[in-house]
Amino acid sequence: MTPQKPHRGQLRARTVLASLFVTLSMVGCTPEQRRGFLPGDTAHEVTNHTGQIMNTWVAAWVTLLLVGALVWGLIIWCVIAYRRHSTDKGFPVQLRYHVPLEMMFTLIPIVLIMSMFYFTHETISKTEALDPNPDVTVQVVGKQWTWDFNYLDAGVHEPAGVQSARTGLPGAEAELPTLYLPVNKTVQFDLESRDVIHSFWVVDFLYKRDMIPGHTQKFQVTPTKEGTYKGKCAELCGAYHSDMLFNLKVVSQEEFDKHMEELRAQGLTGALDIDLNRNQEEWSMRKQEGAKK
Repeated sequence: MTPQKPHRGQLRARTVLASLFVTLSMVGCTPEQRRGFLPGDTAHEVTNHTGQIMNTWVAAWVTLLLVGALVWGLIIWCVIAYRRHSTDKGFPVQLRYHVPLEMMFTLIPIVLIMSMFYFTHETISKTEALDPNPDVTVQVVGKQWTWDFNYLDAGVHEPAGVQSARTGLPGAEAELPTLYLPVNKTVQFDLESRDVIHSFWVVDFLYKRDMIPGHTQKFQVTPTKEGTYKGKCAELCGAYHSDMLFNLKVVSQEEFDKHMEELRAQGLTGALDIDLNRNQEEWSMRKQEGAKK
């Protein structure tokens, strides 16, 4: 008995499936891919939350890619295997029932969605959990279009943030408001807004939180790696939203304490009032300029 050669359609289907397998097997070959191309350090987690956020993100994308590959693979296979041949006559059967297959199409999506909901809820719950006794409490005040930082425990504050007119030019980054945090200490952020809705986002922390006028938003994080990180407003808040940037420096406890003493020596004690809005600041600055003249 002479063995039959595979049908051309079967060969094409096998080629497509082999290509999908090779593509999926290459996923995760680099550190960037294993992180899901998220920002941050590929060798060291930046905070105590970035690891679980990254795992949830990557797991969700891997699941979606597998589901997508399965669905597209089945579509392509059906197009090839059940295409109309030149010898076919009439129309194929337009309606068929297959209860086990229909049950599978119903149950598998339900299981996938419930699983993603569970793991996402677990990550959010851990990320937003509050320790009743944080090591450091910082009040962050967003305003059009810059930031104020109050160190509530130390009783000092950074100089009032002023919108930079040189944003995007060389050296402008050094002029941005800078927030200092001690490494390996639990920091609580009390977020306030003076005018409109803003959003506090440290990019490498993989977490952002809206700042709503009249409502204090809180979250905690433990920075685990020293360095300078970029922050920005992630909520469209007016004409100069893109200029609403800041720096965040994670330093040793000794350097943090030294910076607190420097602020105290400069007379930057107490906390900047959260009721001071942009119009009041402009009026105050113009009044000071007029007095100088």
